[in-house]
Amino acid sequence: MRRFMDEDLRGAEFRECDLTGARLVGVLLEDAVIEGQVTNLVVNGVEVMEYVDAALDRRHPVRRLLRSDDVHDLRRAARELHEQWGATAQRLRRSPGLEHRSVHDEWSALQTLRHLVFVHDSWFRRCCLGSDAPFTPLGLGIDGIVAEEQGLDPAADPTLEDVLAIRAEQTAELEDWLGEVGAEQLGQPAPIPDNDLWPPYARGRSVRQCLGTVLRETFEHHGFCVRDLDLIEQPAAD
Repeated sequence: MRRFMDEDLRGAEFRECDLTGARLVGVLLEDAVIEGQVTNLVVNGVEVMEYVDAALDRRHPVRRLLRSDDVHDLRRAARELHEQWGATAQRLRRSPGLEHRSVHDEWSALQTLRHLVFVHDSWFRRCCLGSDAPFTPLGLGIDGIVAEEQGLDPAADPTLEDVLAIRAEQTAELEDWLGEVGAEQLGQPAPIPDNDLWPPYARGRSVRQCLGTVLRETFEHHGFCVRDLDLIEQPAAD
């Protein structure tokens, strides 16, 4: 375990770090921001994630649907996410060039949409449908993925409309499938093809678990995208 004693970490940034089991003792923590998959967070002896989750559920009621195993709730969740992304797409169309801008080294809106193309190909088509079709070349994977091995084109430079057209097709495919799938099928093991495409750690999961990843990624990345667009457009509002 690494120990930091009497260190000045003001302004430090921890990105894609595993802080499981970390202890912050006698620290001064002001104006800090924590974003990520956080569970069992104890602050001054109080487990705070129950309060955080309740606040997030009030702010984003779709979160409750995402946790449900009821097919009707999952269909509602998919429709609501589609509508939210549709509104954001119109926001991007109203300000040409906005889709390429980013803040704090995060993905731009266009990159985020390209990543969701990859999420759909990998976690839905591959893991829920059992498809062994090549991934969409303009999709964008995460760091550590060798793009060419997944059929991605690292030199791809699509327009916003290119990506939105593909996302529209993918969204329709997901909603059509959700309109027919039943609880029994959701509980079955994911029919993942026997090859080396992403994601390697999905084996052994159920169809419902893989679908959950698709929906959560769609929700979470929309939140990141809107957060950053608000930051980018804030000066103009002032």
